[in-house]
Order: sequence, then structure tokens, then C-alpha cells
Amino acid sequence: MPATVVDASALAAVLFDEPEAAPILASVGGDLIAPGLIRYELASVCATKCLRYPAHAVEIETRYRLAAELALILREPDWERLPGLARRWSLSACDAAYLQLALVEGAPLVTLDVRLAHAYDAAARAKR
Repeated sequence: MPATVVDASALAAVLFDEPEAAPILASVGGDLIAPGLIRYELASVCATKCLRYPAHAVEIETRYRLAAELALILREPDWERLPGLARRWSLSACDAAYLQLALVEGAPLVTLDVRLAHAYDAAARAKR
């Protein structure tokens, strides 16, 4: 099964057992690949959830720690080309890192971010 690039929105939905988790799990196959920044983004999601739901902070942090057990392959983006890709598809540099990885790997990108999903679809079509 081919690798899948997964972004923080998708992985957070699974880790924190959000309603979108089931369709994400169904669409992921093979190795999971992400840029290293996913660790920062997941930590940020965890911190935000703990602030919003302090009574559930222990459970939230326990779920967050599950990320360390994932066989997640971390790859660095091509830093020289990243700003141009972000500009071309009107994305943040962080989102462009996920897009770049998916395009370089020839892998599907799983995300809950609509703007990033549209950019991936358009960029994948343009690459063909």
C-alpha cells in the first residue's frame, strides 16, 4: 500500500477521537509521512484543548502522548522551494510543507483543511 501524507488536522482528529476520525482512518494507508513541524502543531492542539477543557486535561495529554507511538516518518521540506509553493497555492508555509511532501512522494494528502485539500487537488492535476 502506498504511503500517505497526513497533516496535523487529520492526525489530531484521530488522536483526540473527534467525529472526523473514522473517515480519516478509512482513507489512510501505508506509511504515514509528515514534515517535522507536525509535532509542534499537535502540541499546540493539545495545549489549546487543555485550556478549553481543563477538566479533561489529563485525558487530552494522554491522547497527545499516543502520537509518539505512531510509526510516523518525518521529512524535511525543500526549504528553498517552499516559499514559492506557498505563494503559488496561497498557503501558509506550514501547509505548503504538507503539500510539497505529498507532491514529491506522489502520495495522497489526508487533511481536514479545505484550502489545503483544494490546493493539493489542483497541484496534483497540474503535475500530471
